[in-house]
Amino acid sequence: MPEPTTPSPQTPDPNEKLVKIFDTERENEAIPDPNEKLVKIFDTERENEAIVVQGLLESAGIDSDLKSIDAVQDAFPGVGGTVILVREEDAPEAEKLIEAYRQSPPLDDETADIDISG
Repeated sequence: MPEPTTPSPQTPDPNEKLVKIFDTERENEAIPDPNEKLVKIFDTERENEAIVVQGLLESAGIDSDLKSIDAVQDAFPGVGGTVILVREEDAPEAEKLIEAYRQSPPLDDETADIDISG
């Protein structure tokens, strides 16, 4: 039975290039600090509203974390919802964006103008 051959030093390993590319990409990423202080910036009972606000923050370059708060409904009816957390240093800018979002008029709903009474 022939013995397995190992690549000679002259033979490049195709996986070596992939590892180098991956390592280079990882070096450019910001590594999150697990000890950085996060503050609650927004809370709602409707998850879809929290997702919209999170998208607003992300479009402004503010990283955020969306957390669901679940409670046993038999013991705590009506308790629960979704909160958004941001870095403490991003909180003032995030508050301004969220306040502008809350003050903006609702988008025109073109379907409201359609008469379906026949």
